[in-house]
Amino acid sequence: MASRMDEAALHVIPIGVVHSPFGERAEAPRQPVVAADVEGTVELFPGHGYEDAVCDLEAWDHIWLVVWFDRNRGFRPKVTPPRGDKKRGLFATRSPYRPNPIGLSAVRLVSVSGLTLAVRGLDLLDGTPVLDIKPYVAYTDAIPGANHGWLDEPATNNSHPRPQDPFQRFNVAFEALAAEQLSFLKQEHAVDLEERIVAQLILGPAPHAYRRIRAESGRLRLAIKDWRVWFRVDGQTITVESLSSGYRPRELFAQDGAAPTVHRLFTAKWKLG
Repeated sequence: MASRMDEAALHVIPIGVVHSPFGERAEAPRQPVVAADVEGTVELFPGHGYEDAVCDLEAWDHIWLVVWFDRNRGFRPKVTPPRGDKKRGLFATRSPYRPNPIGLSAVRLVSVSGLTLAVRGLDLLDGTPVLDIKPYVAYTDAIPGANHGWLDEPATNNSHPRPQDPFQRFNVAFEALAAEQLSFLKQEHAVDLEERIVAQLILGPAPHAYRRIRAESGRLRLAIKDWRVWFRVDGQTITVESLSSGYRPRELFAQDGAAPTVHRLFTAKWKLG
């Protein structure tokens, strides 16, 4: 028999907000372990007595953040996970496209100052609403003998092998041309792509739509926003060879200025070089 609560609305009020370096969904790591060194803060809202609620929290070195994925719209019953090679039932994954977009993230607690919590290992977007905070209790929250579910199954699509586990990281290197291009973007146009490139490629080079990696014209390409990153793989080392604009030539030099100036300058510079 269905419960009376089946269609009842539940009232949820955020207690604070996340401040992180990730402004867009494509920038955020897919798991906290990939963001081990990423720092940010949780700002609790004043006027609710949360100053007392955080008493004794500093005794814990890790905490759970219960959050609301406010930039995810819609519910997808089946999804293709970043480390999957076929669609899986939503509840067998940790996709953010859920009936109720609730997320759970374990982070290291660095310090507590008033209503501000400094944290590390943050994989959440800037502005994410926080619903609750709980201490991470190692002896109850960690289950060393737990299995890996469908991740232990062999890949079913040999042309798109499953990305490597985050703990089996690749080394990422940059050829001189790629380093020069990155420096040009950062120093002259305040476009810093290096950290985002490394964060994506340390997980491996397997083509996957979720991570925006694909094989194109016999080469491997990573897409980061409207930039394209070309790379090769030698064993456990991924070498970034060059960058290019994601705009088409007709868009780059159209009279209506559809493409941003930095893309036109970048393309002109390396077209001539």
